[in-house]
Amino acid sequence: MKRILLAGFGGQGILFTGKFIAYAGMLEGKEVTWLPAYGAESRGGTSNCHVIISDEPIGSPLVLTPDILMCLNLPSLNKFEEAPVQNGTLYINSSLVSRETTRKDVKAYYIPATELAFDNGMDGLANMIMLGVAIRESAVCGREIVSEAMKKVISERKKDMYDLNIKAIEFGFNYKG
Repeated sequence: MKRILLAGFGGQGILFTGKFIAYAGMLEGKEVTWLPAYGAESRGGTSNCHVIISDEPIGSPLVLTPDILMCLNLPSLNKFEEAPVQNGTLYINSSLVSRETTRKDVKAYYIPATELAFDNGMDGLANMIMLGVAIRESAVCGREIVSEAMKKVISERKKDMYDLNIKAIEFGFNYKG
C-alpha cells in the first residue's frame, strides 16, 4: 500500500497530480482512493489531496500518515512535515520552500521544480516535474502507464497540454539534481 499526500497552493496542480496517480493505479489494476480538498484552498490557500494505492481493499480515503509527501510550497511543508511515517519520503519544491525538513527519519528530495519548469519552457508544470521524480524514486506508478493515465485525466479543454505534461514528467524522471 502507498499512502500519498500532495500539498501546495491552489493552482499548482495538486488535485490534478493526485487524480493522475489514482488513474494510473486503476490502470495497473490496483485499488485506489482519491480525496481532494476543495473550497477556499483552490483560490490561493493551501490545497491538498490524499491518494491511496493498494492491492487490497481500502478502508478509508484519509491519509493521516503518508508514506509519500509532496510539498510544492512552504506553507504545505510547515503544515504536513510531521505527518509522514518513519522512513517515508518527502518531495519538496525547493524553488518555493526556503528550508530543509527538520525530519531526520525520512528521505527528502529537494527539486527546484518551479524554476526547472520555467527555465525549460514548461511554466506551470512544476507538479509534473515533481511527479516524474516520484515515479523514478518511489514507483508511484509504472513509467509505461504514464501516457495512458494522462489521456484519462487531461480535460478536453487542455488537450493541447498533453505533450507538454508528458515532457515534464519525463524531465522529472530524468532529473539528477
